[in-house]
Amino acid sequence: MNLETYLTLDATKMAELIRNKETTAKELLEIAFKQLEKVHPTLNVVTNTRIEKALEEAERIAVDAAFNGVPILLKNISQSVEGEIITSGSKLLQGNLAKHDSYFVKKFRDAGFQFMGHTNAPEFGLKNITEPELYGPSRNPWNTNYSPGGSSGGAAAAIASGVVPLAGASDGGGSIRIPASFTSLFGLKPTRGRTPVGPGVGRQWQGASIDFVLSRTVRDSAAMLDMLQVVQLEAAFQTPLFPGSYKNSMLENFKRPLRIAFTTTSPVGTPVSEEAKLAVEKMVKWLEARGHDVEEKENGVDGLQLMKDYYLMNSGEMASTILGLEKGIGRQVTADDVEIESWILNEAGKSVSAAEFSASLASWDTAAANMAYLHQMYDFYITPATADAAPQVGELTHSKQVQASLREQINEVDKQEQQALIYDMFLPSLTYTPFTQLANLTGQPAMSVPVHLTEEGLPLGVQVMAQKGEEHRLLQLAYQLESSDLWVGMKANPYFSF
Repeated sequence: MNLETYLTLDATKMAELIRNKETTAKELLEIAFKQLEKVHPTLNVVTNTRIEKALEEAERIAVDAAFNGVPILLKNISQSVEGEIITSGSKLLQGNLAKHDSYFVKKFRDAGFQFMGHTNAPEFGLKNITEPELYGPSRNPWNTNYSPGGSSGGAAAAIASGVVPLAGASDGGGSIRIPASFTSLFGLKPTRGRTPVGPGVGRQWQGASIDFVLSRTVRDSAAMLDMLQVVQLEAAFQTPLFPGSYKNSMLENFKRPLRIAFTTTSPVGTPVSEEAKLAVEKMVKWLEARGHDVEEKENGVDGLQLMKDYYLMNSGEMASTILGLEKGIGRQVTADDVEIESWILNEAGKSVSAAEFSASLASWDTAAANMAYLHQMYDFYITPATADAAPQVGELTHSKQVQASLREQINEVDKQEQQALIYDMFLPSLTYTPFTQLANLTGQPAMSVPVHLTEEGLPLGVQVMAQKGEEHRLLQLAYQLESSDLWVGMKANPYFSF
C-alpha cells in the first residue's frame, strides 16, 4: 500500500481491509510512522512514540476485534497507557510513567487499536491553542504559520496531516470542536457521562470535560461512540445507553422537517468575523433548501456570567491539581514550575470559598435547564464553532513582560479582582472561541462540522448542539452534510493533494 491509498482510508475501512487480509497491521503502522516522521519536524504533533513496541505488537495481532491493527494516537492528558510517559504538557511531570491504562484507553485496547504514542497538548489542557513550554507549539497542516487549536491540537494536526485517520481527544471547553474547526475535521463532544473516566477519578472538571476522538469521517466517530459508550457505576455522571447502533442510525433520514435555532452573536459580546457568520449562513441556507424550519434566536443564557463561573471552576480545579502535585513531589510548587495560566488559576483558586464554588456550579444547572427548555422547541441550536479561523502560532501566548505583570498582580488584589484578572488573561483566547463552553457546562452533545474555507484558505467549522442524549441526531445531520457539496473535509489540504 502506498501513502496515497492510505490517506483515502478511515479507521473503519482500515479495519475491514485487515479482516479481509488485504493489508496487515504492520503495513499500516509502518506507513503511519513514516508519515509521522515526515510531518513531525514541521508540525510538532507528538510528545512521545512507541515505534518498536507498536510494531512488535502488530506482529501478534489477531483478527477478532472490531479495529484490530488500526493505528491510533492518544492525547497526552488523561489517556494513559501503562508504562508510557504521560505529562499533561507540564514540565513538573517530565518522565512520569503511567501506572495503568485509563479506562478510556482500555476500551481502545480491547477493540484492537495499535497505540503509536501521545499527541501534543497545552499544560493541563487549559488553553485553546497547543503551545506548551515543555514541547513547543504544534502547527496547522493547512498553513504552518497558524495554530491547529487546542487543547487537542496535536491530535488534530496528526489527523489533518495524514498520520492517522482518528485520534484520542478530550473536550473541557471546546477542545475537540475548536481544533476540528481550525483543521477541517469532524469533532463531536458527546453527552456528559457517555464515555469512561478514571480510574481514580469519577469526574473531570466537575463534568465539563469528556474524552472522545477527533476524526476525518462521521462514520468513524459513530463507530467510536458505539465502542465507547458506557454506564460506569463508579463515575459521578451516567447517561442511559443508546439502545441502537450510532453507526446505523446515522444513515437514517429525519422523520419530519426539523425546527432549528441559530445565532452568530458572541455570548460574551466579543466580535465575530464575517467569515464565521458566512459559514453559519451557508449552513442555514442548506438546511432551508431541504425543508427544515430555521430561525435566528438567542438562547437566553447569560453567557458572560457563565464564563465567569467556568473560570472560577478552573481556579478551584487548578488549585486542587497543584496540591496533588505537591504531595507527589514532596515540595511546594513555585511560579517557575508551571506556566502562567496554571499559576494564576492556582493562586486565585486558593481564595475561592466552598460556597462560591458551589454557586458557580449551580449556574451550570440553570443554563442546562434553560437549554433543555429551548430544545423542547428546537431540535438543534447552531452557532459558529469558532468566531474566526485559527490564530497565528504565538499570537495567544503571553509575552514574558505580561507574564511577569500577571504574577505580580495576582497576590496584590482581592479575590473578586483575581477572577477579573483571570477573565482578562483569557480574553484574547476567548475572543476566538466564545461558543463552545456552553455545551460543556450544560452537558449537552455538540459537534463542529467542516463546511467552510475562508478567503485565505483556512478552515472554519459550524457548531451544532442537541438535547442531552441525542448524539444520534447530530450524527444523522453530520452524515447528510458529509454527503453534500457543503462538506469541506480535506479538500484543498496540501497533505491530501496529489
